[in-house]
Amino acid sequence: MIRIHNLTKSFGVFKAVDHISLEVPQGSFLVLVGPSGCGKSTMLRMLAGLERPTSGTVQFGSNIVSDGDRGWVIDPSRRDTGLVFQSYALWPHMTVAGNVDWPLKVAKMGKAERQSRVAEVLRMLGIEALSARYPNEISGGQQQRVAIARMIAPRPAILLFDEPLSNLDAKLRVEMRTELLRVHRATGATSVYVTHDQVEAMTMATHVAVLNNGRVEQFGSPEELVANPSTAFVATFVGTPPANLVPVNTLPSTRMDGLPKEALAMYRPEDLLAAGEGSDDSLAFDFAEASPVAGRTMLTGTRGTLRMTAVVDGAPRLQVGDKVHFRLPNMPAALFAQSGERLS
Repeated sequence: MIRIHNLTKSFGVFKAVDHISLEVPQGSFLVLVGPSGCGKSTMLRMLAGLERPTSGTVQFGSNIVSDGDRGWVIDPSRRDTGLVFQSYALWPHMTVAGNVDWPLKVAKMGKAERQSRVAEVLRMLGIEALSARYPNEISGGQQQRVAIARMIAPRPAILLFDEPLSNLDAKLRVEMRTELLRVHRATGATSVYVTHDQVEAMTMATHVAVLNNGRVEQFGSPEELVANPSTAFVATFVGTPPANLVPVNTLPSTRMDGLPKEALAMYRPEDLLAAGEGSDDSLAFDFAEASPVAGRTMLTGTRGTLRMTAVVDGAPRLQVGDKVHFRLPNMPAALFAQSGERLS
């Protein structure tokens, strides 16, 4: 459904998006995830037609909607897309029903059909009782539902979300993730979702593109990214908690045999053991924090710029300033070069 080829967006000498190519099939839920400034929102704006690519193409189905090399884009109103902004951008002088009705009126839909469709999407989002209220009379979570209802009312083929949950509290974010997936399935549309929160990415997506410095570090399913990270950045960015990377030359001698000394060794948190006393196969860190996670304990230590996290049963009782010793498995789960590419 969506084909992106060599897509680039430059602002002067700075490349916000740098030669990105990827494809997702009809009905997919693509998540663009990465740290602030990695290019994900710029990429979404090019999909929406709000930014003109410097080079490369964007194709929806059989139609090329942007061509940076030829210098043209199809107007956003003709792309059959819907967009939800981070700020929701509701019309303050219109009621909830009026906000949802507006894009249908712009599309010159008949009044009776508009009223039927507005009622339908308000029911779908569970906000039919709010139809006569104004945006300043409802909560942030309710405003977000209105923004989603307005987006899906014209039945667009592609839904675009620009960090729509970032203004909500933690509990409501979890609830709305479920709601967004339900809407996605109900509409049958292809969705593209931008977030810096890798938990959102890994729980919602059928496909994930991990962006860093304007490039795609890895593209695949959430399971593929966690099981086989292709770069050091992906290894330490995805997963809850993410994997640990440790320079091989800092490992205990019992764990260095056969490993290149200049490499980075990856250890998954669930493969580590933690204790208050050391052994010949452990690394000592300064205890930083511990928190319960699904009946286990997530325990973190620091040593200089290194940070190591283990998910364990029966964690030792420690206080800040104590030493925590992480016992390593016989072999790391993967090896990476200092430059970031995967070695094995």
